Amino acid sequence: MEKDSKIYVAGHRGMVGSAIIRELNRQGYTNIVTRTHSELDLTRQEKVEAFFAAEKPEYVFLAAAKVGGIMGNAVAKADFMYENMILEMNVIHSAWQNGCKKLEFLGSSCIYPRLAPQPMPESCLLTSSLEQTNEAYALAKISGLKYCEYLNGQYGTDYISVMPTNLYGPNDNYHPNNSHVIPALIRRFHEAKVENKETTVCWGDGTPLREFLYVDDLANLCVLLMNTYSGSETVNAGTGKELTIKELTELVAKVVGYKGRIEWDTTKPNGTPRKLLDVSKAKKLGWTYKTELEEGLRLSYEDFLNNPVRVER
Repeated sequence: MEKDSKIYVAGHRGMVGSAIIRELNRQGYTNIVTRTHSELDLTRQEKVEAFFAAEKPEYVFLAAAKVGGIMGNAVAKADFMYENMILEMNVIHSAWQNGCKKLEFLGSSCIYPRLAPQPMPESCLLTSSLEQTNEAYALAKISGLKYCEYLNGQYGTDYISVMPTNLYGPNDNYHPNNSHVIPALIRRFHEAKVENKETTVCWGDGTPLREFLYVDDLANLCVLLMNTYSGSETVNAGTGKELTIKELTELVAKVVGYKGRIEWDTTKPNGTPRKLLDVSKAKKLGWTYKTELEEGLRLSYEDFLNNPVRVER
């Protein structure tokens, strides 16, 4: 990408999209195109086609998605599949129709099988069944990745994909029911601290192992890949480190300053037992993460405190 190349970031108000904007600005890119949801509903094919025909972006970062935690994915499977599938296909197809030089599709590590080999290499995609709690979301993301691959094969496009591990950081969603684990814990422990609660209940039994990547580190990789990587196989984005949900919960409580007791509701689902990405491919491309978990949690909590409007989103 040239510094004045026309770059469209889809989903620029979300956690990932806003981080990509910050990274593009940091690196001196000057011609960035964005649209809010009210300005452009990506699930409306005719609107997306009109936007691409008018703007003709040279490069596209597709970071827009309907996202949520275990509860959201479990109770709204049809919504998660439909909205993600439709918006992905609309954007990718319109980019191709309008001569986009390169598109980068942002996925999720949930695309890999529930019992994939650990750490999970890019090559394990579609080798066995998915985790049931987020199957609908995963199927939509797999479809987006595969559509990019098929366009590359059939029409010679240069469309790539990146699959991040669990993300956290500035501009996260702290909704009490529809957020991922770190923002959910930040909100829960903050409210417990403010209300002087002696006990806080968390889902599951705390045993699943998870990997977490600070979103600005992902954005750095996204820009690097757009400039240096071509290929239909996705690229994993993670730290290569994992910890139990129990360890994570205790660390979040420490950062927030909650001193009470943590109890576990074992009637609630754990999700996939382990999700660690093999990040050797990204390392060979010259990238590694920079932000350690405790520092990233501190920055995330500061963001939560400074941006209360997003708490109710």
